[in-house]
Amino acid sequence: MIQIRKAIALGMVATACLIVLAYWALTLYLHRADILPYQDLTGTSKQAVTGNELAVVTGTPWATEAAVNILKADGTACDAAIAALLVLNVTHGEAAAFGGVAPTLYFDNATGTVRSYIGVGTAPEKANIAHFVADGHEYIPSLSIAAQLIPAGMDVITGLMEDCGTLPFGRLAAPAIAIAEEGFPMHAIMHRNLDLAWYERLGMKLLMPSTAEVWMPEGWLIPFRLHQKLTFPHLAQTLQRLVDVEAAAQQTGASRLQAITAIRDYFYDGPIAAQIVDFHRAEGGLISERDLSGYQGGWEEPIRVTLGEYTWFGNGTWSQSIMEPLILKILEHTAVGSVRHNSPEYIHLVTQAIELAMSDRDTYAGDPEFVDVPLAVLFSDDYARSRSKRITAAAYEGPAAAGEIPGYGGVRTGQRRVTSVSPGDNVELQVAGEFGVGQDTSQLAVMDKNGNAVVITPSDFPKSPMLPGTGINLGDRMTQFRLDPLHVNALEPGKRPRITPHSVMVFKRGKFYLAFSTPGGDMQAQALVQVFLNMTLYEMDLQQAVAAPRFYSINSPSSFSPHESTPAGLRLEQDLYRMSADRLQALGYRAIENSKWDKDFGAVGAIVKDSAGRITAAADPREETTAYAQ
Repeated sequence: MIQIRKAIALGMVATACLIVLAYWALTLYLHRADILPYQDLTGTSKQAVTGNELAVVTGTPWATEAAVNILKADGTACDAAIAALLVLNVTHGEAAAFGGVAPTLYFDNATGTVRSYIGVGTAPEKANIAHFVADGHEYIPSLSIAAQLIPAGMDVITGLMEDCGTLPFGRLAAPAIAIAEEGFPMHAIMHRNLDLAWYERLGMKLLMPSTAEVWMPEGWLIPFRLHQKLTFPHLAQTLQRLVDVEAAAQQTGASRLQAITAIRDYFYDGPIAAQIVDFHRAEGGLISERDLSGYQGGWEEPIRVTLGEYTWFGNGTWSQSIMEPLILKILEHTAVGSVRHNSPEYIHLVTQAIELAMSDRDTYAGDPEFVDVPLAVLFSDDYARSRSKRITAAAYEGPAAAGEIPGYGGVRTGQRRVTSVSPGDNVELQVAGEFGVGQDTSQLAVMDKNGNAVVITPSDFPKSPMLPGTGINLGDRMTQFRLDPLHVNALEPGKRPRITPHSVMVFKRGKFYLAFSTPGGDMQAQALVQVFLNMTLYEMDLQQAVAAPRFYSINSPSSFSPHESTPAGLRLEQDLYRMSADRLQALGYRAIENSKWDKDFGAVGAIVKDSAGRITAAADPREETTAYAQ
């Protein structure tokens, strides 16, 4: 009898499985994805473009086209940057969101000055370490509504419009609205970021139904397909609502400034703010009306560091903009200029400078409203010289020791990802944290006919519940906080996390020379330093410098929760791995092979203006990054 019951039970289970499989197969058969013609740019050789009037480079060809059209319609660099940012939210929306973070630098050619716009939001008033610890968390979890910061992107947009823009929001948002309504093909980077297994799609449907509604409108059974037509009607409607607010203000005789204020108020004090607050109340989130209405970004003095004939500008210490100057100043006190490019000796030397700088970043850099960052000491020659003496003949087995600056700094914590591998073992790498839709960041750089320039590194991916019915993604940037109260980047109400996205400008002999940025998390500064050294030490042209193979240290704790690391871990693009892995392994590195032009190694977009006024723009072959110059 028992055997009969078991057989019946097994039969029922088998029947249920067959029904599910049949339903799945029928769904896939009936579904006909609308595949659009498109030639992917990822992994293809690209050529730098030159001109005398204007230049644009962004993360997708649609964003570049939008920015170019704005410039040709006599818009400013700020106007074009806003248009590109909004189009990136559509065509690279799994990596960048206008409700997310947007670290920004602006160069005013008339005054010769660079300014930084604060492009990351603050933690809600209810967000504190005790809240997460009480729920049993050792770090801030992704996929949670509690991981959402106050959105900064809309404040950046209205700040740029007010200070250096000329065109109405309706004109700037028009390209994004049109593409979101009419659709575009899912390009190679989007497909890689969204290529979820069936159980991940099901998990998203169960855990984040509002996100699933946006990214899987036809159901979780349907896999993402390369070049399938994507539309985002809710995002288009949200942007149109903001356009209508501006138009209504103008119809009442409002000034340009008053119309911009009306747009901002609609987001932070009006209906969108109410939707955010209602959603957080319903889902156990932390954002309140006061958090949104009281939010301010604003302009700040950028970080400024002189390195020989070059002057580096970056965003404040709420970003990782101190990284490149720290690395380069350490290298000034080494023999880096005398070793062969991308030789094992070069890779080792630069990697150790990177890891020393990362330790200082993680010990001293944080929100300057909460943390006193000893920039004068960190950027001094004496400090750089002392740090260069910490460079050793073998790989660091774990994070390098931070420099000692009495009276400053916090603790550093992280989890080791790999403890049982030997040098040379191939390690299967996963994105830190749990599954989610998308990852990465994007980038844009613009120069207008008046010589003004803007660099923005927009980011935030839908790894937390999206605001229902709006297409608005508020990201999960709280995951870059730490739950250790002694950490320099410890979570506190009203504090900004020290985020990885940042933007960079460089002057040469006192004049604007270079604007560039990249996605890549902790790889961002590593990629930009390698490109800069390629140009300055090895005299590569801009496109050669951007396309050259890269290496990526993962020896330090990740900036993202759960803050894991691989001791002595060093990822190498294929060409470098084949040339240098054996020697690097002999130095103690756990060398990990990655593909040629791997997107995890950054996707740099750069604009250079030479002493004769000639402008060159270059796009990285690692993503859909697209450059234009005229």
